[in-house]
Amino acid sequence: MNDKDTFYENLKNQLDDTTKFPGDYMYKFIVPTDKNQVEEVKDLFNAGGAIIKTKKSKTGKYISISIVLKLQSSTEVISYYRKAEKIKGIISL
Repeated sequence: MNDKDTFYENLKNQLDDTTKFPGDYMYKFIVPTDKNQVEEVKDLFNAGGAIIKTKKSKTGKYISISIVLKLQSSTEVISYYRKAEKIKGIISL
């Protein structure tokens, strides 16, 4: 098992212990503004009816994205993280 798999396994256990599903889950990401990463993130989460808020950094090099989405399980939370990590330059908070 690699480090990412271990991280996600620990996250799943933590979510199962502390979060009641179905329920709202908040994702927070930072993406660079040099390409269309914000649109990629929006496209990924819009299908699920997410509430998405964005805010530019003071320098304008990055955009922070907060996403609230109603999810059914910890497995679904992790599946969105795994899809999001494929977006170039994304940082998960």
